[in-house]
Amino acid sequence: MPLHLKPISKAGIPEAIAKVDLYRSLNEPEEAESICRDILAVDATHQLALRLLGLAITDQFCGEISDRWGEAQESFDKLSDPYERIYYTGLLHERRAKAQLGAGRLPHTLTPLFEEALNCFAEAEKIRPSGNDDAILRWNRCVRLLQSHPEFQEENQAVGFDVQDSSPV
Repeated sequence: MPLHLKPISKAGIPEAIAKVDLYRSLNEPEEAESICRDILAVDATHQLALRLLGLAITDQFCGEISDRWGEAQESFDKLSDPYERIYYTGLLHERRAKAQLGAGRLPHTLTPLFEEALNCFAEAEKIRPSGNDDAILRWNRCVRLLQSHPEFQEENQAVGFDVQDSSPV
């Protein structure tokens, strides 16, 4: 019996999105990713499915070369809203850096990822919708993480970035 993927109906997309949220909350990102791919097979520009696909991929990051950050970036690059595109790219860099930190990577290899995340969050903050402080919340989390690791403080002082007040020295 030949195996092939079966398409879902467009009418089933809202329920499929709900399942993506459920599987992500259950820490089953592979299932969430599969459902997002099913949605995108019938609606390639579905913005929520693109965003959730990128997030499901980043949920699987383990800090290894096998992390599919390029696939997550492609998904976020397809977001039509400039704020979302920049914000989720920042989230991608943050999650990549945190996964690599958890895998024991050296601070000098992670600093550029955190800096890129902070740059994205700063850009997103400039164009954020009224009342949306997500970029600020992510910025603050990155800064707190950097401040909590003395090795980052030493590394950042050497390159002229002060994590105490988050501005160039």
